[in-house]
Amino acid sequence: MEIKELQKSVDEWIKKYGVRYFDELTNMAILTEEVGEVARVMARRYGEQSFKKGEEDVSLADELADVLWVVTAIANQTGVNLEEAVERNFKKKTERDNNRHIDNIKLRK
Repeated sequence: MEIKELQKSVDEWIKKYGVRYFDELTNMAILTEEVGEVARVMARRYGEQSFKKGEEDVSLADELADVLWVVTAIANQTGVNLEEAVERNFKKKTERDNNRHIDNIKLRK
């Protein structure tokens, strides 16, 4: 699925099943919550924390998809074309960091 298709699909779903978009601040709070859920899985699966009994089957992919969903909803309701934004972001990073990581001795392990 292309990014523009994702934005269209999220918009259609919200209008069909979600009634309307939550306001921007509510969606920001939801995004924070979803990112926290990703952090929880990461800390337990890849970090030093352990899962509570019954939590072991939590899907990282599902939690990441939740984050992507809310980011897409926020982009839709604020008029951001994510496809164009990502392209601009790649250009910015390439111009700014084209040698930064290559030259970083800390990354040579």
